[in-house]
Amino acid sequence: MNFFIKPKSNEYTIASYNLENLFDPYNDPNILDDDFTTQGRKKWTNKRYQYKLNQLARVIRKLGFSGLEQGPAIIGITEVENKKVLRDLLNTAALKDIPYNFVHYNSPDERGIDVALLYRTDIIQILSSQTIGLSLKQSDGTADYTRDILQVTLSLGKEKMSVFVNHWPSRRDKSAHNIEKRITAAKRCRQAIDQVLLEDPLAKIIVLGDFNDDPHNFSIQKHLQQSDLYNPTALLHTPFQGSLSYRGKWNLFDQIIISNNFLKYIPESLLYKRAGIFNPNWLQVQKGRYKGTPYRTYLGNRYQGGYSDHFPVYIILRMSS
Repeated sequence: MNFFIKPKSNEYTIASYNLENLFDPYNDPNILDDDFTTQGRKKWTNKRYQYKLNQLARVIRKLGFSGLEQGPAIIGITEVENKKVLRDLLNTAALKDIPYNFVHYNSPDERGIDVALLYRTDIIQILSSQTIGLSLKQSDGTADYTRDILQVTLSLGKEKMSVFVNHWPSRRDKSAHNIEKRITAAKRCRQAIDQVLLEDPLAKIIVLGDFNDDPHNFSIQKHLQQSDLYNPTALLHTPFQGSLSYRGKWNLFDQIIISNNFLKYIPESLLYKRAGIFNPNWLQVQKGRYKGTPYRTYLGNRYQGGYSDHFPVYIILRMSS
């Protein structure tokens, strides 16, 4: 029997991870999940599903403190189908001895992919949670149903914070209309952040997820990250590294943005320490034209048997003395 040992460290990992279409293999008639069924284009079998769960669980367990394998305190998750896949993930051999639970709501996304927050129940208490809906339109004026933003208020020890989990509209094209969708998401998230800061100017805030934009893009620079927020993951983005690669170019769509209150020393409070991209060699393609990029589950419709098409990103917070 495995027994979980509570960490003695005063440091905590906060992570963000896009799980690349974590669907179960069963057809849900209410969403567009046909590709990820046994008869679908991806030929998504229960064997492949279980293998992916175990692959992802291995990543999550190792994320954070090197060698300890205790898992992050909280993880913002994107591209999960439902509560079942989250329960199955936490019930894997690699994670079942870590006291994880999750916050999840079904979103109106047509494909049924949602966001969620995983958290360790031994150190995290959930105080409240809600979804923030996005009212978007297609270029023809019809409704565009996408992922909600998840807002969770929690406490880590005596420290209260608000966490926003995002998965902004994808880059289907480079049109101005497509860009405007992510600007709308940024504005909506910013409104919620402003409300938290209005009620408590000293609030600790973490904004994370897959933004489908890089740190320098207009949506984040102009509409989300104002003077009261700091993006430590922005410095990780270079021409030679990121959280995903597309056509030979590195992007850092996965980011963790924090309020400046994490930078101010207060006794017995959480302080920002460092940020990183979790990209060990075993998470990378080993050879060929895609060498060094995330070892993904699918390349188009071709099954690869990897982990995800994104690397996780993380920050370390330290409890001051």
